[in-house]
Amino acid sequence: MYMRPLNPIADGPALHAIFGNPDCCTWLPEPAFPDVDTTIANLKSWTEGFEATSWTVAQTPNGPAIGRIALYNTGRDPNIWEAACMIAPTARGQNYAARGLSYAVGFLFATTTARRVFADIDPDNQASLKTFEKLGFIRDGRLRGEWETHIGMRDSVIYGLLRSDPRPDVTPAPTVID
Repeated sequence: MYMRPLNPIADGPALHAIFGNPDCCTWLPEPAFPDVDTTIANLKSWTEGFEATSWTVAQTPNGPAIGRIALYNTGRDPNIWEAACMIAPTARGQNYAARGLSYAVGFLFATTTARRVFADIDPDNQASLKTFEKLGFIRDGRLRGEWETHIGMRDSVIYGLLRSDPRPDVTPAPTVID
C-alpha cells in the first residue's frame, strides 16, 4: 500500500470509480457525482488548504488511485480535525482504510497542535464504524436527524480520538511518497 499527496486532476479520473458509484456514495450527504469533471471539482474543493493532510491510496507507487484519506479542520476550533476516507470496492477487505488513517492521524498529531480527531459516520455504515473502532476511536455519541441527505434524514455517530488516547499499532504501515 502506498500513499501520496492527492492531486485532484491526476487522481480524479481513478477516484471517480468511487465518487461516481452510487453504492460507494450511499452514506455521503450528496449522491454519486455524474461525471469525472464533477469529481475533480469536488476533490479540488475538499483538498484546498489541506494539501498536507490529503492523500491518495494506491497499490503501487505510481498506480491509479484506489482511495482517498483526508484530515481537515472544519474551522470551529483549530485543534479539532475531522477524518474522511473512501476505498474502492475492488480494494476493500485489505485494511487500506485503517492503515491509511492510522498513518494520517499519527502525522497530524506529530506535525500540528491538534488535540482531537473525529469521524462523523452514518450509523448504518458498519464498515466505517468498525474501521474507526479498530483505530482506537471512542464513540462519543449519536446526533439524531443530523443530516438531510440524498437518501433522507440521517443520524450521525460521532467517534473521537484525543492526542492522549492510546492508539493500536496498525501494520503494515503504508509507504508514503512525498
